[in-house]
Amino acid sequence: MPNDPSAVALVLSRVSAIFADEEARGVLALEDISFSVPSGAFVSIIGPSGAGKSTLMRVILGLMPHTSGTIIRKFSRPAMVFQNYALFPWLTALENVAFGLRMKRVPRRERERIAREKLKEVGLDHLEKHYPNALSGGQRQRVGLARALAISPDLLIMDEPFSNLDTITAEALKADLLKIWRTYGMTILMVNHLIPDAVELSDHVIIMKARPGRIKENVSIDLPRPRDIRSAAFFDRVDALTTTIRSVS
Repeated sequence: MPNDPSAVALVLSRVSAIFADEEARGVLALEDISFSVPSGAFVSIIGPSGAGKSTLMRVILGLMPHTSGTIIRKFSRPAMVFQNYALFPWLTALENVAFGLRMKRVPRRERERIAREKLKEVGLDHLEKHYPNALSGGQRQRVGLARALAISPDLLIMDEPFSNLDTITAEALKADLLKIWRTYGMTILMVNHLIPDAVELSDHVIIMKARPGRIKENVSIDLPRPRDIRSAAFFDRVDALTTTIRSVS
């Protein structure tokens, strides 16, 4: 949760981005994107397919250039959790979690200590020697989360982390994610297409519309935590966001 409401982790001001299509023509992917993310906040980005949500994440991380506008990055240790896990199949769970530390040349004993600690945080310390093909989808996503946590991130970006998981597994991972967020006090920016998840987890929900990707609305979720996902107020927020998404789809 935010330690200082006046502090921000990220500011985008009138950001646009162009990428080349299959015929090498310039396509406007993002147009005039402006928003800020408070330090320590949990922010979800939702919108229809083609709204540029994942492209926006790449621009924020500097993996794709923006063609106009300004980005102020007040974070120094970003990490990302991917929808498709992005684990190395030839590495064990422990080695996958330690990979980022290995790239930073952290000594082997220290990086393995940290990796074991993070695997324990996500409930997988008993599977450290398992390879990804021996893990379930939920376990692979937890390894991906542990790998991100290993570098002690101040910004965690998650790209549809629950979309490949069954309902029970996703519920357990969401509970763990909220616990980790509270423990670390990090900023989380999550791309999501599941509106109830966005309402359950987020302080703010940014709604994008497509072709090109633009901001439709930035909604504050002021429900008390822990969120009661069966309350009338919760369903009211879900219904309102659903109506807005339908209007831009």
